[in-house]
Amino acid sequence: MIRWSLFAAVLSGAGLPIYIYAPKIYADTYGVSLTALGLVLVALRALDVVQDPFLGWLSERLGKRRGTASMLSSLLMAAAMIALLAVAPPLDPLLWFAVALAALFSAYSFLSIAFYAAGVRFAERSGGHLRLAAWRETGALVGVCLAAAAPALLESGGLSIALYAYAFAAAALFAALAMRGAWDAAPSEPVPMRAILADRPARALLLLALVNAAPVAVSSTLFLFFVESRLEAPGWEGALLILFFLSAAAAAPLWGRAAARFGPRPALLAAMALAILSFGWAALLGPGDALPFAIVCLLSGAATGADLTLIPALFAARMARVAPNGGQGFGLWALVSKATLAIAAGTLLPALGASGFVSGEPATGDAALALSLLYAALPCALKVLAIILLMRLPGEAVTAGRASYEARRAVETA
Repeated sequence: MIRWSLFAAVLSGAGLPIYIYAPKIYADTYGVSLTALGLVLVALRALDVVQDPFLGWLSERLGKRRGTASMLSSLLMAAAMIALLAVAPPLDPLLWFAVALAALFSAYSFLSIAFYAAGVRFAERSGGHLRLAAWRETGALVGVCLAAAAPALLESGGLSIALYAYAFAAAALFAALAMRGAWDAAPSEPVPMRAILADRPARALLLLALVNAAPVAVSSTLFLFFVESRLEAPGWEGALLILFFLSAAAAAPLWGRAAARFGPRPALLAAMALAILSFGWAALLGPGDALPFAIVCLLSGAATGADLTLIPALFAARMARVAPNGGQGFGLWALVSKATLAIAAGTLLPALGASGFVSGEPATGDAALALSLLYAALPCALKVLAIILLMRLPGEAVTAGRASYEARRAVETA
């Protein structure tokens, strides 16, 4: 299980943190407009509409060659991270940003799909989907914490963000070597995507994942701007991000225990309610409110622990029945997961720019109001929609065979 945690940690360092830090770095360092950066992110996610389902199909067809493909993808991901954060753009910064991110996210997409697909069969042999999810998602949360803290710590020490890129590259190669032998699967005919989409529980889980991930995508896109320009607390970003993700990691086993005792749906409902109650009043915060915002991060992070653990486990369990090799299913899952971040970046950054907001300056007037509403109020509205979808989820989607036993084992293992 340890190597699954390790690889999940590396993947998480190439996902959400890049959406948080990269646009701001290119806006502040190279003067690229927020609108242009948002449009690039949307264009890259439009590529995923075609690319991710194909990568899911390819993952299934590679069979025993999946391990070699995963090693090559890890090399590409490492090189792209260095190009994005450690190399001064040798051409137009916006174009370099687009090329480096395209390479990074293409490698990340294949690795994520292959990783979760390989986990479907591994979970069937090793104690269940929630047990694997506990190890995997805890590793991912630890990776996010490290990735979130590193840029701020480097900056406070007068060091370059390039060091993070090189450290990430080394970790990616080490984790890829540790996963040798875990990727391989017997070649099989891919399950048609239409068969997965025709399955009502799978379709409902994908829709729930899309809507439920949207609040985190919104808050992640605007987090650095909110802390720096609305709370006027530069230097707090790393500590607040660590608090959020550590809270999520600590709470994940507790949500597993709740799912074992009360069922996945009640546990998720409680987590979503906690997210709304804890995050809603962030819209009322302003300059000097860094400590109250730390409480928001603590409670909303705890709520996020349920989302990151229970929903992927439910989808993996469904794929074990519908598409045992998992490639096509997790191609769709990857597309859904990244679509929320792209939609958030592509709509919120231009909207924020239109309000008169300027990165690096205190937000006042219309810019302050827009930043508070987009960062705090919009995620709560989206979470209400996720609750409605969860209530309408088919019963087959929240019963993963031996669910109570698996959740209990997940808690014991964690």
